[in-house]
Amino acid sequence: QVQLAESGGDSVQAGGSLRLSCVVSGSTISSGCMAWFRQTPGKEREGIAAINPYGATTYTNSVKGRFNISKDIPKNTLYLQMNSLKPEDTAMYYCAVDYWSGGDCPLPPTYIHWGQGTQVTVSS
Repeated sequence: QVQLAESGGDSVQAGGSLRLSCVVSGSTISSGCMAWFRQTPGKEREGIAAINPYGATTYTNSVKGRFNISKDIPKNTLYLQMNSLKPEDTAMYYCAVDYWSGGDCPLPPTYIHWGQGTQVTVSS
């Protein structure tokens, strides 16, 4: 059974930084797509960053240059480094894994395994 556990969410002021972690158990992260998503009440879940088995990354435009997705394969852990945080980054953040079918990993929320989420709140 694949399980994902996010951590690192917090309340910070605008301009601050946070690093989210996602520990995966029951599956290796070396061969699949991994991604970070976020969601606010009343809105659809949004894919913000993804990484494929070879380390190629994809970002949504709103986080490019501010967020960085990475993974530590021996630790089976996915990370999201978030810098220059803005109030509009406030959301519940989720990590997800899926099978890789080649190329860049997608950002639509079609992944098969999900964590429970960690809350990020950015105040102005």
